[in-house]
Formats: sequence, C-alpha cells, structure tokens
Amino acid sequence: MSDLLEGLKELLHSILYWVESFAHSPHGTLALFAIALAESSFFPIPPDVLLIPLCLGRPDRALWFALVCTVGSVIGGMIGYGIGRWGGRPLLKRWFSPERIAPVEAYYERWNAWATAIGGLTPLPYKLFTVAGGVFAVNFKVFVIASLAARGLRFFTIAVLIQLFGEPIRAFIERHLNWLSILFVVLLVLGFWIVGKGFGRASKQGADSERT
Repeated sequence: MSDLLEGLKELLHSILYWVESFAHSPHGTLALFAIALAESSFFPIPPDVLLIPLCLGRPDRALWFALVCTVGSVIGGMIGYGIGRWGGRPLLKRWFSPERIAPVEAYYERWNAWATAIGGLTPLPYKLFTVAGGVFAVNFKVFVIASLAARGLRFFTIAVLIQLFGEPIRAFIERHLNWLSILFVVLLVLGFWIVGKGFGRASKQGADSERT
C-alpha cells in the first residue's frame, strides 16, 4: 500500500513539474487554457500552478492570463456538468445507496448556485462540483454564472496581487490564497444571511402594522 501511495505521489510531482514547465514555453497561454479546462472535469493539478509563474514572468499580461484561465475553467466546468448530466447518475447509483444520495441531492436543490460558487473559490476539487452539478441537475444558466463569478474572482485576485506586488507576493498567494477564498465565502454567506434576516424582519413588521 505504501509503495502505491509513493508511486502516486511521484506521479503527481511529475505532472506538477510538467505543468510548471509551460511557464517558460511560447505555448504557455494555450497550455494555461487547456489545463484550466481539463482541471474542471478530470485533471488533478489546479491551473493556479501555471497561472502564477506566467503572471510573474509577464506582469503586464497578468489580467489576460487570468481571463484565459477563467474562460478555460468555465468551459471545462460545462464539460464536467455534461459528464455528470448524461453519465453520472447511473454510476452514482451503482456506487452509493439511495439513502446516501438523497441528502447530497437535497443540498444541491437547496443551495444550487452557492454549491457551485463555493467549489469554484475554495481549495476543494472543482471537478467534483461541476460533475455533481450535472448529476443533480443544477440550473445550467445559474451554474455557468456561478462558475464565471467564482473562478473569475479567484484567478483575477491572483493576477491583480502579482501586478501590484510582483515576486514578493508569490509566497503569500501560495500559502494563503485558499484560506482567503474560504474566508471570502464565509463573509459573503454571512452578508446574505444578515440581509435576508433584515428583509424578513421588515416584512414581518409590515405585516404586523397592516393587521393593526
């Protein structure tokens, strides 16, 4: 078992070095698009690994790289959605009992866009959310808009930070970006919850005043 894990670890490291090598290639932009697309449905390495060195090498083109990465990721997410929509349900039923599927499906029915957005922003594997979005029939337009907003926010944050601070910000991004993304999601959800509670109280007060 340990030999298998060690072999998988070495394989991932090899793929990681291969992805990073495109930062010094004339085909770096095309590779970034392809990797962002593939990562959203099956590829194990996130596009940030290539986006960061590309932005550092050409800070003047950082926003362009972020746009390429975002578009590739969203298109890949659509492919992942299609995989889940037309082939995921039979596999899911083969591997899991209806009792285990039901609560996950209820989660997607309730949160819909939020589930996709959280997957796009946080370090959780985005491909799981794109395929699951198809399996549980998340509204496709909502899925695309949520993907565009979440992935765009993540990749453009990297690009803007590098444009502003250059190489010194690299360690900060690599160490803290995932935690910052999670914090942003928490604050965003909290903000909507507060607004919702405010509207709820206002509606209740209005209804009470009408009765009196």
